[in-house]
Amino acid sequence: MQYINPIYTSQEAITQLTNDFANAFPYKHLVMDNFLTEDFANLLYDNFPSIDKLKKHYNGLNEKKSEGANFSDFHSSFLELRQFLLCEDLSKWTSEITQIPGAFVTDDKLGAGLHQGGNGSFLDVHIDFNIHAEKNVYRRLNLLIYMNKDWKQEYGGDLEMWDAKMTKCEKKVAPIFNRCVIFETNEISYHGYSKITLPENLTRKSIYTYFYTPMEKSPVTQYHDTVFKAKPTDTTAKKITTSIKETLKNFIKKQLKRVGIN
Repeated sequence: MQYINPIYTSQEAITQLTNDFANAFPYKHLVMDNFLTEDFANLLYDNFPSIDKLKKHYNGLNEKKSEGANFSDFHSSFLELRQFLLCEDLSKWTSEITQIPGAFVTDDKLGAGLHQGGNGSFLDVHIDFNIHAEKNVYRRLNLLIYMNKDWKQEYGGDLEMWDAKMTKCEKKVAPIFNRCVIFETNEISYHGYSKITLPENLTRKSIYTYFYTPMEKSPVTQYHDTVFKAKPTDTTAKKITTSIKETLKNFIKKQLKRVGIN
């Protein structure tokens, strides 16, 4: 646990984090500032890859962002980060504070990577895919670490946590430098961020990690992909289009998975 701020690893801290996670609203989560050790956080910030270094770029109805898990293309500090995110000690610590036994990170693009978005980037409110399509393990937690120094409120980009009925945003978390958010992924953990307004050459950066448990511990049996939901303030056209698109997308992906195509 050499890269986590020691204020989060003592037994006293773990007890407090466990309590905070269990009682959080609108769904179980934690917000931890100064999460990584100062030197390591600054090293990652100084060497965070540009958007063009990331492999995937989304620009559609419900999202505009880039992501990449191609760590070998990044600065060596990100290979260290990846090794740490996959380590058993982090999994044990995460399992203890969330009370989800046996949580682990998969060694692939659906285990850990980077997100980044420039001016106009957004990610509509959604719940995440529930089962790893290739490894057939159950997704339980997201861990996000933000890498944005001198982030201003007028930029937007807060992580939004919505209620189970998608009627209102219950909590916003600013994506400030070295802030970590862990939250449970389930059928009501609606989250996303609204369109950001940024100066030229500035981006919204984050590190993502997804934790899983074996399927035998899962209360779900039916796979679904990411499910986007329109906000109450969205236009009627966007609400209808999003609903149709997501219904068709998930139906097709379920059928493909049934015949072994991921």
